[in-house]
Amino acid sequence: MNTTETIKTMNKTTNNNHGVVQPYLSFEGRCEEAVEFYRKTLGAQVETLMRFKDSPDQSMCAPGAGDKVMHASFKIGESTVMASDGRCSGQAGFQGFSLSLTVPNAGEADRLFTALAKDGQVQMPLSTTFFSPRFGMVADRFGVSWMIYVAP
Repeated sequence: MNTTETIKTMNKTTNNNHGVVQPYLSFEGRCEEAVEFYRKTLGAQVETLMRFKDSPDQSMCAPGAGDKVMHASFKIGESTVMASDGRCSGQAGFQGFSLSLTVPNAGEADRLFTALAKDGQVQMPLSTTFFSPRFGMVADRFGVSWMIYVAP
């Protein structure tokens, strides 16, 4: 995808002229690793991956960051998630939000929860709740919090 196409994906709107809310995660140097993890674990489909060295404005490229990810866009199901290496500080801070992933059944919830929990931290074990046959919360190995939910 070229720079113009990348900008168009970042400026996407719906047919009713309302904006689209899309999470934009800054992995501070681990974006490519995270995108690959989500591709393998969640079946994410990578739409865009642009490195700082490919920017038409090289003033945006910090020394030594050329191979780091300036912008990535990937789909998990029907949702688009955007990400980058940000300032490449090595200190990603994902606090105050969770990504909620609705899955079709308990088996899929178990599989994805287990995969996200590997080298991560279980915040609430996956279990039956009054609102879902399977619900749990986990922070993956990058510190991103996920809520896994099976619709009743």
